[in-house]
Amino acid sequence: MHKLIILLTTIILSLHATNIDHYISNQNCDQIIDKQVYTICYDYKMKGAKYISYTLDGSLVNSVNIKKRNSFYTEKNLKKEYRSHTKDYTHSGYDRGHLANDASFDYDKKILRKTYTMANIIPQAPNVNRRTWIKAEKLERSVAVNLGTVSVLNGVVYGSNPLRIGKNQIAIPDGFWKMIYNDEKNYKKCFYYKNDLDTVAKGDKLKSHLVDCTTIE
Repeated sequence: MHKLIILLTTIILSLHATNIDHYISNQNCDQIIDKQVYTICYDYKMKGAKYISYTLDGSLVNSVNIKKRNSFYTEKNLKKEYRSHTKDYTHSGYDRGHLANDASFDYDKKILRKTYTMANIIPQAPNVNRRTWIKAEKLERSVAVNLGTVSVLNGVVYGSNPLRIGKNQIAIPDGFWKMIYNDEKNYKKCFYYKNDLDTVAKGDKLKSHLVDCTTIE
């Protein structure tokens, strides 16, 4: 009976396990870029990431907090015609927004630098990048500390005919989402943010962005 319970529990957990291959695969990505500490699913047409995934170690997160930040750099693993450049954002009205955020990896200088590739950057509305989305980023670190480890999947939502910025015509996302999960601990939360230049940060609550994960799966 005890073995049967263990078997049933294993089956149930496997049924509810998050399948990253559903998002990041050769069929779904024009190019998969392995940055060692995180993985990028890149879209050539949009000249930006579709998905970015990583796992955080709770013993490393918040352990050092390197204050000096790196300069953005062009991703050399991409062909020139598919790259975005930091100058594309100049005077665009949009921030250079991290998907794999720097604060979750600022425990090592070399690892921190990996988050500054332009392949990890999307055009984000300033108030979203600096005031609202950052709350979900803080949550992922908190969960990593509390549970020991946590996995994160960031998704970018592009329209069929998006506005674009810069010489290289970088697509502006309609929005983006973050899935924070630990299947072993039965923890999963998802948050969606509209990429709106008119976003009002005052009074914004993290829970107001909480969505049913099945709506993005």
